[in-house]
Amino acid sequence: MKAIVFHQHGGPEVLKYEDAPDPQIKANEVLVRVRACALNHLDLWVRRGLPGVPIPLPHIPGSDISGEVAKIGDLVTRVKVGQKIILAPGQSCGQCAACLAGADNLCRRFTNFGYLVDGGCADYVKSPEVNCIPLPGDLSFDEAAAVPLVFLTAWHMLIGRARLQPGEDVLVMGAGSGVGSAAIQIAKFIGARVITTAGSQEKLAKAKALGADETILHGKQSIIDETKKFTAKRGVDVVFEHVGSAVWDQCIASLTPGGRLVTCGATTGYDAKIDLRVLFSKNLSLLGSYMGSKSELYTVLKLIGERKLHAVIDRTMPLAECSRAHELLESRQQFGKIVLNP
Repeated sequence: MKAIVFHQHGGPEVLKYEDAPDPQIKANEVLVRVRACALNHLDLWVRRGLPGVPIPLPHIPGSDISGEVAKIGDLVTRVKVGQKIILAPGQSCGQCAACLAGADNLCRRFTNFGYLVDGGCADYVKSPEVNCIPLPGDLSFDEAAAVPLVFLTAWHMLIGRARLQPGEDVLVMGAGSGVGSAAIQIAKFIGARVITTAGSQEKLAKAKALGADETILHGKQSIIDETKKFTAKRGVDVVFEHVGSAVWDQCIASLTPGGRLVTCGATTGYDAKIDLRVLFSKNLSLLGSYMGSKSELYTVLKLIGERKLHAVIDRTMPLAECSRAHELLESRQQFGKIVLNP
């Protein structure tokens, strides 16, 4: 098969479109003909290399995958050859206490496609049967691939961790990102008031179209001042944060007493600090969030299939242009997801 493979860590130039061995499935696995694979910032981190994380080399990236079942193992009973499916991005042991409690994202063996196992930037990918989910509604392969990781992450952050309530104010950082554009929609679906940030007026206009109530042009406007202006100096109930150290202080200062900050990433750096006096005197909550459970993904996909939430796709590109797609994602030129087609 053809695949995007990198043999060493580095810049986008290490991504090669080349021949790779066809995946060999086990009895409980499924071979999937990939029709679409969407990019995430995780792909950038994996390609560059992460300290202390032994990414297996050579490696095929790609966590968000949709396609058709090409072959099934002898023990597979739930999916059929030819079925259109979307893959839950997270893989876990399925046997530990966390998995059995429905919190598979807390499994100590949890990983994503394209992280510690080969991913979907290829003609074919193998998957555990349990990760195969029928394509919901009338979604196209491109739409389906643009959903899993970002919508699952955003849902778990806002609903599972921050417990966002109708009528609350939420500050969503980075509207143009996949996870930011998902968070805007989820927050509006719940009935919250959404304030969001982006780096250009064009992106802010798109955020408004998704349902954002108020917008902030970061880099030119003060996040703290604008948030206080929009909330009559009160501050927001929830900050949806995934940017990292570049905005950390502003996010903390934008919270109302009793507010919650939930974070899933550190794109601009991980060295975040907080004055403990502010933390306890304002009764703030700092919440970490990583991915989400398969059961939460089923909830999200039901809403996606009913068109109550929808994938935001910036563009589609041939798989062979994966290196260029990484450059676009790194430069933050996109709004929403970049989807690759084998």
